[in-house]
Amino acid sequence: MSLGIDYANMQREEGRLILLKEMAEQPNESLSSSMMEPALNRFAIYQDRPWIHQQLDWMANMGAITVLNAGTVKIATLTPAGWRHLRREHFIDGIKRPSPIQPGI
Repeated sequence: MSLGIDYANMQREEGRLILLKEMAEQPNESLSSSMMEPALNRFAIYQDRPWIHQQLDWMANMGAITVLNAGTVKIATLTPAGWRHLRREHFIDGIKRPSPIQPGI
């Protein structure tokens, strides 16, 4: 029995948000695709590098990040649009919305 939930799409949107947050935590706001898999695994998203590359390319097309191809990896860097999404100022369809910041937590 199917409940009509598109889990693959939910996983893509959640994964994209996780990747944006991981880039935001880096001093240079950049991260290589080879280092992204463990971050996704922490949230039970078990995908290989080609899947990660697809998500990075999608986010670059949406303006959330820039991507530099470096051999077999991609280097992703947050853009101002990606930061606006993380700060909940302007949302990008296809990337899960971050949770609201709870005062005092």
